[in-house]
Amino acid sequence: MDRTDRIAEEMKREISEIIRMDLKDPRLPDLISVILVKVTKDLRHAKVYVSVFGDKEKKNNAIEALQKAAGFVRKELGHRMSIRYTPEIQFILDDSIEQGIHISEVLRNIDK
Repeated sequence: MDRTDRIAEEMKREISEIIRMDLKDPRLPDLISVILVKVTKDLRHAKVYVSVFGDKEKKNNAIEALQKAAGFVRKELGHRMSIRYTPEIQFILDDSIEQGIHISEVLRNIDK
């Protein structure tokens, strides 16, 4: 595991904690999880993939709230992690879990 992977894993843990404990936006549902963090080699940019439980409107509202809070999340991350540069954060909706559930349901129905 190289340095960027270790930093991405630590960022994933910290961002999850920040979202759960420090963000008080009413648009953020209780069931939101950070799935993956991808960091560029120069550590200047990070894509944070999040999964949001709910309908399309809830998901869009949650991503909007996270994008609005990206500066705060970045600042908090800078305080919590000891890295020279805190990356610019971009939140991206990840619906792979729901796609997996849908595929499982389709396969279950085929078996019947």
